[in-house]
Amino acid sequence: MKRKDLLHEMGELMSHYCDGCFLHKQHRKEQGKKYAHRFCITQCTVGEKIKAYGNKLT
Repeated sequence: MKRKDLLHEMGELMSHYCDGCFLHKQHRKEQGKKYAHRFCITQCTVGEKIKAYGNKLT
């Protein structure tokens, strides 16, 4: 895949699943921004896909 295609896929994933995510809002409210961000990267399936795309970009 080309870089442009990867960035487009990441953007679609984030706009479809991450915008307005209930879990992110709840974790941020209860335990803070740092915990919510870490949860998204390490435990959320969408976050793991985005992380995989990011690794392909580097």
